[in-house]
Amino acid sequence: MEPGMLGDTAPRHVRARRRVVTDCPRPDDCPVQVTLDVLGGRWKPLVLYHLRAGTIRFNELRRRMPGVTQRMLAQTLRELERDGLVRREVFAQVPPRVEYTATPLGESLRPILDAMAAWGAARGRGS
Repeated sequence: MEPGMLGDTAPRHVRARRRVVTDCPRPDDCPVQVTLDVLGGRWKPLVLYHLRAGTIRFNELRRRMPGVTQRMLAQTLRELERDGLVRREVFAQVPPRVEYTATPLGESLRPILDAMAAWGAARGRGS
């Protein structure tokens, strides 16, 4: 398995979320399932897509994603941080400043996110 990929060394919470995919001989060996375990959810791909431009503060992410609630964004960022895709940096100042950056593992998903963006742009919302 390539470095940075999730497999048998995936955290227990990721392995526990795996579902059976019929085209794979064993669910733990299915690379698509591993990817879905990490990117699953409505907001994770969008957060990572916005972070491809660099470091972003929490409220800037909220502005770029108008449909997400503050609570859901915070939860999504915690999950991405737990999975090693996002790094959170807190600055001790008043008011507190928190910035998020994609880790190298998160950056490794860029081709997938770019392909999703191209596919969506080609289809448009009404197609």
